[in-house]
Amino acid sequence: MELIKEDDGLEPVSPSGQYLNSKVMSVSILGILELEIPIDDSQAMSFFRDIFLPINPRFSSIMVTGEKGARKWKKVGVNMENHVHVPSFSSPKGSSSPSENDSFLKSYISQIAMQPFPQGQPLWEIHIIKCPTSEAQETLIFKLHHALGDGYSLVAALLSCLQRADDPSLPVTSPSVKKFSSANKDDRNIGLRKVVSRCFSPLVNTVRDFGWSLLKSTCVKDDLSPIRSGSESLQPYSVSTITFSLDQIKEIKSRLRVTVNDVISGVIFLATRLYMQRVSTNSNLSTNSTALVLLNTRNLRDYKPVRDMVRPNSESPWGNHFAFLHVPIPKVKPSDSQFSDPLKFVHKTHEVIKRKRSSFGVILTGKLLEIMQKCRNAEYLQAVAKHISRTARNSSMGISNVIGPIHKLSLANHPLRGVYFTVAGIPWNLLITIFSYAGNLRVAVGAEQGFIDSELYNHSLLDAFDMILRDACQKQ
Repeated sequence: MELIKEDDGLEPVSPSGQYLNSKVMSVSILGILELEIPIDDSQAMSFFRDIFLPINPRFSSIMVTGEKGARKWKKVGVNMENHVHVPSFSSPKGSSSPSENDSFLKSYISQIAMQPFPQGQPLWEIHIIKCPTSEAQETLIFKLHHALGDGYSLVAALLSCLQRADDPSLPVTSPSVKKFSSANKDDRNIGLRKVVSRCFSPLVNTVRDFGWSLLKSTCVKDDLSPIRSGSESLQPYSVSTITFSLDQIKEIKSRLRVTVNDVISGVIFLATRLYMQRVSTNSNLSTNSTALVLLNTRNLRDYKPVRDMVRPNSESPWGNHFAFLHVPIPKVKPSDSQFSDPLKFVHKTHEVIKRKRSSFGVILTGKLLEIMQKCRNAEYLQAVAKHISRTARNSSMGISNVIGPIHKLSLANHPLRGVYFTVAGIPWNLLITIFSYAGNLRVAVGAEQGFIDSELYNHSLLDAFDMILRDACQKQ
């Protein structure tokens, strides 16, 4: 970390930016863009230099430490050659098959996910994989440090510099995020007992959820299981993906009268219990296993232009604004080893999330993080980093869901066939990230190498989805 004598006029690094880039943890977001056609090198470099780089001053800044120990953003010159990488291949060009290139891409993502950013450079990299895979002609990997911003910020930045593939003159659109409301619009015909219950339940749920969140972040750990080893060190992981149809997910949603998030969470939880059973026939399917769901805490309905996000007192500010939601993975009784009621996973997930949304537990958890961030003392920020890292280690898996654009996009006139992302630097054995794009839902499975059988887990995901879709469509 560079030490400067004069730090007047430099923008302070936010507390979240400091603990996400600390001795305790260094977290990065990897966005993978799959191109339908080979990229033109001159157009690509022009795009990175003239469109991507100016989006936010942080993309051309480094963290420095002032005389008083405060960390700030310092503007520096950017040598694009230090940030744009084109890896070479051991096999002659054109001799490798798409399946072999798939393996290369997977190992390459695993490799760069574990590598720290070079010192003295802005905290981002772009990797161009110039070989055809089973999903794309070429692949772009954006590696961005989480200190630059969260998933919402970085997706907003991405949307601001891409165009619609069908008509570049039209605006890029994404699904609106509907605000949740648990209140009934008409309480005139309900009894006094229900009115009292509706007023009292949120208070009880808030105390329970907030208290449970504190316990899970401090002293209560999930049971050891086929998806949680209990190791506290960061291990290499591989990333594989599965694509689901949003239309089919919405059909399940309509038939079960739940949300899209309920459906996909139910699929993930059923797949996780299926995986536990398949990886070990003696596995206990009633383990206390919790998914830590990362939630965006901004009060918004859709993505805002980056120029609005960086303004003072913005309603959707740039940066890191998230909270944790602990969601228990439904247990399976020994008598139900055949998973006779797969829809139970969707319904139970719906009940839990609906109850948690009716409380203020998530809001209080977010406020707690904000309060912890107020102090800019370096030692205290290290304690916050340890708190977040411990919260992740005490849970069994992580889930992060980001809403993407409705229409297919293009980058410098190169159409994107698919988009997904993953997160590196958090001590999970299993991480599920979800991104919607052009009518599909891309689920990326980050699995610790040597501990999680990613191929078996992916098969379990597909089977879980088929089981839920079949039973939901049979439901009258």
